[in-house]
Amino acid sequence: MAIFYEKGISEGVRTLSEEESKHCAQVLRHKSGDEILIIDGNGGKHHAILSQVSKKSCSFDIIRSEIEPGKNFNTHLAIAPTKNADRMEWLVEKLGEIGVDELTFIRTQHSERKHLRQDRLEKKAISAMKQSGSSFKLKINEMVDLELFIDQANADKKFIAHVDPSHPYLGNTIDPGKKSCLLIGPEGDFSKKELDIAMKNGFDPVSLGKNTLRTETAGLIACCLVNSINVF
Repeated sequence: MAIFYEKGISEGVRTLSEEESKHCAQVLRHKSGDEILIIDGNGGKHHAILSQVSKKSCSFDIIRSEIEPGKNFNTHLAIAPTKNADRMEWLVEKLGEIGVDELTFIRTQHSERKHLRQDRLEKKAISAMKQSGSSFKLKINEMVDLELFIDQANADKKFIAHVDPSHPYLGNTIDPGKKSCLLIGPEGDFSKKELDIAMKNGFDPVSLGKNTLRTETAGLIACCLVNSINVF
């Protein structure tokens, strides 16, 4: 069954977006009366019947709804974007597939990129949600300065990955069933000042192993370690 995304179902929206309508009508060639599955990004799965179909507007009637159970843990990744935006879009796709809850891009002293296209990232997150069969969408926040993020970070466990093998391995410090916040720096790593500020605000320095990882690899590995403690 074809899967579509409409975030406004809980507010009474009963029409697919123009982009989803075009995919429904022109790519999949659905007709009025066809049954589809609509996810809202907040755990809701809604079985619906198409009532009107056009390439710009597909209306539907919900016949039944289900709520996917949430997880007992939460993962928030904060990461400095790379110069190559494609690598960050790839990261968003993979984070969406493995069920990361929240993503914030941060500006740091050694950041290579100060801006990202939010619309492209959202499309990647929606696509990953559909592909993985989840009804929860990765929440992508606007980019913020590192110090502001550190000041506002709210989690049971807060970690900052730093290229220093003397720090404990992240996989040995994660507590199951908690909200974890993970800080990943740019290719040039965090500055000493940034590391000190994070530690003074409750972030524990951790290592991701002896190998030096690309930024997007480090972000994905960190989130996979949280999953491994909580899921398997």
